[in-house]
Amino acid sequence: MRLNDHFQWGSRCFVMGILNVTPDSFSGDGLIATSDVVAGALEQAERFLADGADVLDIGGESTRPGAALVAEQEELDRVVPVVEAISRKFPQAVISLDTYKARVAEAGLKAGGHIINDVWGFKADADMGPLAAETGAPVILMHNRSKPGHAEIDRRLGGSYVAPDYKDFLAEVLAETEALAQNALACGVAKDQIMLDPGVGFGKTVEQNMALINHLDAFKKLGYPVLLGASRKSFIGKYLDVPADERLEGTAATTALGVVRGADMIRVHDVRHMARIVRMTDGMIRAHG
Repeated sequence: MRLNDHFQWGSRCFVMGILNVTPDSFSGDGLIATSDVVAGALEQAERFLADGADVLDIGGESTRPGAALVAEQEELDRVVPVVEAISRKFPQAVISLDTYKARVAEAGLKAGGHIINDVWGFKADADMGPLAAETGAPVILMHNRSKPGHAEIDRRLGGSYVAPDYKDFLAEVLAETEALAQNALACGVAKDQIMLDPGVGFGKTVEQNMALINHLDAFKKLGYPVLLGASRKSFIGKYLDVPADERLEGTAATTALGVVRGADMIRVHDVRHMARIVRMTDGMIRAHG
């Protein structure tokens, strides 16, 4: 799959729907809790596609602060059957694999997946870059300076990764995000197969997360399409003082501003609502050219 052939960047903002094949998603929508995981995933995929999702992002390990690590084989057992079932029933669907493990990404691609969405930007598994280059798969590289065990947990608002010290926050995140792309290029990944994610929610304060979204246009200047993933995250909960299941409006605000600031794709839990917000915002900012 070629990113630029499938997505006409600049024509509109695209929507990625989140399918968590986990028991411990921070947003409470993990499909492992259902009696039939594959059936539940197919139902959710069908709903997301009908509601306007352009991409289905399937992940088998929660990246919520404080979450337990998942063994490679367990992640494979969770993800591969779901990818196979969705690609078989919905052959038109574009499937993204939310994993930082090369073996899981490889199996997911063989099962029918298309895109590798690596929250560690190739830094967690040295085999991920060569795999992406060899297969030609598009990649999403996320900025992430968080430490998995370094999190603050609030019983009502959930967890958040502790932010490291930045001397010049925006400049450092921009430079480190560009370095992820440079590393992928050095591995042999084609430039037009790279998408960047500034990593909202991963090792940033509430104010820093909001600044990232407000300055998303700076990331656009790096020369790659940009993904924004702010849906239901803890910075919204902290700012509005609401738990994960009451963050629809806050997510809507991040979505609308993200589109205005140039996001090429929005990663969300609430596809129906956010797809409408994306479409309406796009319509306003692109009216009359």
